[in-house]
Amino acid sequence: MSLPLEGLSAIVTGAGRGLGRAEALELARLGAAVVVNDYGQPGRDGSGAASAAPAEEVATEIRAAGGRAVAHLGDVSDFEAARALIDLAVAEFGKLDVLVNNAGILRDRMVFSMSEDEWDSVIRVHLKGHFNTTHFAAVHWRGRAKAGESGVYGRIVNTSSEAFLAGSAGQPNYAAAKGGIVGLTTSSALALARYGVTANAICPRARTRMTEDVFAGFAEPTAEGDLDPLSPEHVAPLVGYLASPAAAGVNGQLLVVHGGMVAVVDRPKVAAKFDTAKEAFTYEELDGLLTPHYASRPAGETFAASEVLGLKKG
Repeated sequence: MSLPLEGLSAIVTGAGRGLGRAEALELARLGAAVVVNDYGQPGRDGSGAASAAPAEEVATEIRAAGGRAVAHLGDVSDFEAARALIDLAVAEFGKLDVLVNNAGILRDRMVFSMSEDEWDSVIRVHLKGHFNTTHFAAVHWRGRAKAGESGVYGRIVNTSSEAFLAGSAGQPNYAAAKGGIVGLTTSSALALARYGVTANAICPRARTRMTEDVFAGFAEPTAEGDLDPLSPEHVAPLVGYLASPAAAGVNGQLLVVHGGMVAVVDRPKVAAKFDTAKEAFTYEELDGLLTPHYASRPAGETFAASEVLGLKKG
């Protein structure tokens, strides 16, 4: 019996640790040959010297289990490094079929305290990093289709966050980047569908070195040996599914995933609609319509990311 991803090749960025590692291992378990990308810096803020060790360790683990894998040390926010990453997959495995964008850093600060560099660095790694790899993967797939190849297969799985959905007071840079990634995903989905490519985004919850303080005390294992409800292993199977032929009809979607739960997020809907009684709105008319509307809603109707879809402490 063949495996779902047998004969396919994949790239997973930020795959040396945490979520990316779990995703790379899952894709390999499902039969894909994997390029394990990681810049290998020890700090979750992107600090420290780059190291090939994290990516090499995951690639070695995949090969030890009988899979095919190669490590790549590279910063996906660098345009040429992203080009080299896609080129490596093609050189090693003949083609690229799956791109999983996961690499990221955190530099948390309230908006009134955030420096320009703290803003720029997070936007660069998350949003520009997603664009860079998506761009070169898209060039690869479109080129094959334009050359007359039939049945081009492409899957993009991007990593957004509930920080974009629900807000995160101390992460304006991260929330903005993750919102931008959703826009990039839906645009790419529309542009690339004609070439046999799908693009989807996930909002994962997982306890990793990037989030260990965020999820401290949340839904911890109840007994020794139990799988952590916030383990990255709960997220990886969804990535495997979205990378597979079974998900051919899933495109431009956003899904929240954690601890045995997947939620399909609908696109924004209009909550209320008002039409002017005259040719154009005036301040007074808007005051008479919008002020009562918002006054009738619960005070402070915003939610912390931990409260969206029912994550509880305990």
